[in-house]
Amino acid sequence: MWDSFLLYALLAGLGIAILAGPLGSFVVWRRMAYFGDTLAHSSLLGIAFGLLLHIDLTLAVLVACLCLGIILAALQRASWLATDTLLGILAHTSLSLGLVALAFMDNVRVDLMAYLFGDLLAIQLVDLYWIYGGGALLLLVLRYYWSQLLSITVSEELARVEGIRVEALKLLLLMMISVLIAIAMKFVGALIITSLLIIPAATARRFSRSPEQMAFYAIGLGMLAVVGGLQLSVSHDTPAGPSVVVVAAALFLLSQLIPKRG
Repeated sequence: MWDSFLLYALLAGLGIAILAGPLGSFVVWRRMAYFGDTLAHSSLLGIAFGLLLHIDLTLAVLVACLCLGIILAALQRASWLATDTLLGILAHTSLSLGLVALAFMDNVRVDLMAYLFGDLLAIQLVDLYWIYGGGALLLLVLRYYWSQLLSITVSEELARVEGIRVEALKLLLLMMISVLIAIAMKFVGALIITSLLIIPAATARRFSRSPEQMAFYAIGLGMLAVVGGLQLSVSHDTPAGPSVVVVAAALFLLSQLIPKRG
C-alpha cells in the first residue's frame, strides 16, 4: 500500500509518460537520442543559473534547455563540424559548466544526486502544475503539427517540395523535447531522462503498425514503467528515476522474446 505522499510522484510520472510517448517516438524515428542527451545535460546549467539568480528552478532549466536547443539548431546550419561532434561539445560543456558553477556557490547546498537521477520526494504540487499545464500545451502543439512532423520524418526533401517549413519544424521539435526535459528532470533526473523517451518508444515500435499506434503503445509502456519503477523504489528503497528506467528496460527485453506480428 502506498503512502499518500507518493501520490504526487505517481501523478508526475504518469504525466511525463503521456508526453514522452509521442515525443519519444519522434526521437526514435529521427534517431535523435543524442540530441536528447545534449539537452538533458544542459539542465544542470539551468539549475546553477536558477540558484544564482534565485528564480524557480524549473523555469531556469526550461530557459537553459530552450537556449541550448536554439544554439544547437543554429550551429547545425552554420558549422562545418558533424552533428555528433557538435552534440558532444555542447553536451559535455553545458554539464561541466553547470557543475563548476555549482562548486563556486559556497552558500548553496545542492543534492546533486537528486538532480542527476531524480528524487520522488522532491515532487511538489507546483511541479504537477508545470507537468500538466506545460504538457497540455505540448500535446496541443504536437496534435496540430503531427502530420507535418511525420512528413519531415519520412522525407525532408519531399516535405520541402510540399511547401512544409522543414527547418522551423525541426526547431519546434527540439523545443518540445526541451520543455519535456525541463519539466521531467525532478522525477527522472538530468542524466537519464532521455531513456524514458527512447525505451518505451523503442519497445512499442516492435508491435506497432502505424505512427499513431506506436505513440499510444509508448504511452502505455511508459506508464507501466512508472508504476513498476515507483513500486520498486518504495519496496526496496531504490532511487525513483533509475528504478523506472530499469523497469522500462526490462519491458524492452521481454518484448524481444515475443514473436513480432506479421
